[in-house]
Amino acid sequence: MAALLAAGAMAVGGVTPAAAAGGLLPHPGPDGLVWVEEMVGDGGVASGGAWDRLPTVLTVACEGGGAAHVTMDSQGYRVADFTVDCPTGTPGTGSVTLDPGVVRTGSFTIGVDASDDTVRWALTVTQPE
Repeated sequence: MAALLAAGAMAVGGVTPAAAAGGLLPHPGPDGLVWVEEMVGDGGVASGGAWDRLPTVLTVACEGGGAAHVTMDSQGYRVADFTVDCPTGTPGTGSVTLDPGVVRTGSFTIGVDASDDTVRWALTVTQPE
């Protein structure tokens, strides 16, 4: 139930890219592990390359009415769980910074449960040095 994205992440479960309407989040630059430019409805990513000696920042932006419930798991442990309000017309943004060691070295997954199939969202995962 996963399709490989160009950045080495995986989109999960019937997620389709939204129409090009301007990005919700900019590219994360050299500190980025994952950038999902834009998706609609439920979905998520799976990736590798996390390092346990750096902080990890997960940021989600969304719009379209409703909310997006976001979870992040690292090596079998839930490390983040939050909800972002997704207003109509103006993106809402939510972010969590995880201390070094919370995200374990290696792979991680992020799930986005949108309250409506029309909610569009984007996410980044960074490990700033």
